[in-house]
Amino acid sequence: MKLESDALKLDGLAHGFFTREGGVSEGIYADLNIGLGSDDRREHVLENRNRVAATFGTGAAQLVSPYQIHSPDVIVVDAPFAADADRKADALVTATTGLVLGISTADCGPVLFADPEAGVIGAAHAGWKGAVSGVLQNTVAAMEGLGASRANITAVLGPTISQAAYEVGPEFHARFWQEDSDNAAYFRASEKPDHFMFDLPAFITARLASLGLKTVSDMALCTYSDEQRFFSYRRTTHRREPDYGRQISAIAIL
Repeated sequence: MKLESDALKLDGLAHGFFTREGGVSEGIYADLNIGLGSDDRREHVLENRNRVAATFGTGAAQLVSPYQIHSPDVIVVDAPFAADADRKADALVTATTGLVLGISTADCGPVLFADPEAGVIGAAHAGWKGAVSGVLQNTVAAMEGLGASRANITAVLGPTISQAAYEVGPEFHARFWQEDSDNAAYFRASEKPDHFMFDLPAFITARLASLGLKTVSDMALCTYSDEQRFFSYRRTTHRREPDYGRQISAIAIL
């Protein structure tokens, strides 16, 4: 149900990169779909979120997630969201004990952050749009605003679509090339003319490494190829399935 990174096994913290295993959803959503935006039965999604929260010793009300929009935006939280709160963002940070920060993904990169000395944590949803536009940098800056030091921050990238499964077209390649010609390092030619295989995990970890953090780690797990453990938007699209589940990555200060 839950995978952990040795880099984040830090005093006073708990975390998990959750798989799709161990929930109650059925069909294409089996089993642990936590996606409130999916067409899965809502009662199943809520029970799945309860199960995730329970692994942190708390209830689902303390499991805080943003409404993800592939943005660079970060929200600082010190309590669960109010019912009418604007939660549109792609990262959360907190210094509040007992809150579980959760990010949902189905190919994009989930990144969990922690400065155990300052007692500050973060969680970011880094698809290519967010990674390009600054969600990782902004998460670190927001953590610093709560007293963290980037020299003490550990960041871990969880299950993400691998280069072998991420084919992109010429417009995508051109955008990265125009931003920085060094981005060519994250592409290799695919078998399809004028198309490329994009290395999203390498792009994310390079962005993290440029921030001067204490530790940057990649769990090197592919959501697309490991169907037993992970949901994948791209795999679903290739199969022309009507919808897809989402897994969650979460972190908390105990």
